[in-house]
Amino acid sequence: MKPFMDKDFLLSTKTAQDLFHNYAEKMPVLDYHCHINPQEIAEDRQFENITQVWLGGDHYKWRQMRSNGIDEYYITGDAPDREKFQKWAETLSKAIGNPLYHWSHLELQRYFGYTGVLNGDTAEEVWNICNAKLQEKSMSVRNIIKQSNVTLICTTDDPVDSLEWHKQIADDESFDIQVLPAWRPDKAMNIEKPEYLDYLIKLSEASGVDIKTFADLKQALKERLTFFNSMGCRASDHALEYVMYKPATDNDIEAIFSKRMNGGNISDIEELQFKTAFMTFVGKEYHKLGWAMQLHYGTKRDNNILRYKQLGPDTGFDCINTYSSSAEMAAFLNALNATDELPKTIIYSLNPIDNAAIGTVLGCFQDSTAIGKIQQGSAWWFNDHKTGMTEQMISLANLGLLSNFIGMLTDSRSFLSYTRHEYFRRILCDLIGSWVENGEYPADMEALGQIVDDISYNNAVRYFGFNL
Repeated sequence: MKPFMDKDFLLSTKTAQDLFHNYAEKMPVLDYHCHINPQEIAEDRQFENITQVWLGGDHYKWRQMRSNGIDEYYITGDAPDREKFQKWAETLSKAIGNPLYHWSHLELQRYFGYTGVLNGDTAEEVWNICNAKLQEKSMSVRNIIKQSNVTLICTTDDPVDSLEWHKQIADDESFDIQVLPAWRPDKAMNIEKPEYLDYLIKLSEASGVDIKTFADLKQALKERLTFFNSMGCRASDHALEYVMYKPATDNDIEAIFSKRMNGGNISDIEELQFKTAFMTFVGKEYHKLGWAMQLHYGTKRDNNILRYKQLGPDTGFDCINTYSSSAEMAAFLNALNATDELPKTIIYSLNPIDNAAIGTVLGCFQDSTAIGKIQQGSAWWFNDHKTGMTEQMISLANLGLLSNFIGMLTDSRSFLSYTRHEYFRRILCDLIGSWVENGEYPADMEALGQIVDDISYNNAVRYFGFNL
């Protein structure tokens, strides 16, 4: 029997162990997509207790606590932090086979030196150990990032954001880790939302463009794109329930926009036509700037209306959308490619059934302008567990070039989530090690080590063009 989560955790072969310990483990972390708050980095926040770090905004944990019958009072409610932690500890002991069990214990090991097991009985011990550690200067936000060997972070930022915290971080010579914005224009695209017109007022103020037409909207976005680019932004990110490609004439799009500006309701087809025009426009702008376009789709959001009204979005009530978008995705990319304006693109689907379809779409649009120009993003959200990561990488290897994969990201709101990169690297090394030991790839450790180093870090640096 193997020990619980020892140094060779998830590394089932000698080759896997060599690849991880001699290569992957030593590589820095580049977190090119996350949801952490740059203000907390600028102010070098010090957390008071482990509940603030673990449960403050982690809807992954919230979902599991609800599955364990925990009252919302202990999840997002006003229960004391110690009581919330107790309920989480009691839930975690039941999470056998869930990545949260591994993530939580990796974080306890790496940041708090705790090698035991967290459950209801040990909760008091762990609470005291973690909280004592969190009072140390080494556990401020900036020092957590430094000890995690992170070189660069991309946050997620709205076009109207002033990016004041990014500027403050960049101007601070005492902190040498880059924190760059990533462009997330969902609110500018979601014309069907009731708050859309209010958002356009904010965008007008931020851009200095009085938005009355779709042409005005595009000009306002250009102004903000220029600003984001000046602040080091090199990637966009889009949250799409599904990929749409429903082209319409310029006059039709202006008419749709005018109807919405005048308070009218737009049809489902008009919504898709507008979003197609929007995505086509921004995609071409990304190509001009040399940015990467990230497309996240396959999500059905905010399904529990009762809880949505109580708690708002991003609180743990989303699920996989079974709609398959491969044909629409291909059509959208083809429209950009037809005029030689297709940017580097990373495609993520929440539905793992899309792996093979995405793998075939990638191969249609690769070219010499970038190595791995069109990428399948790492196993995302409900798929970033051992099975999901393994299946995504096997599919990518079967249909493309796994060696050019840009690897893992945290997609997290927690500063302790950098251990997800370690989790991913262990799974990567175990997968490659199994192929080698099964005689499916030669035991050339120099070549294998280069592949592992590249997927762990180097490919992402090259792909986004970061100056590191």
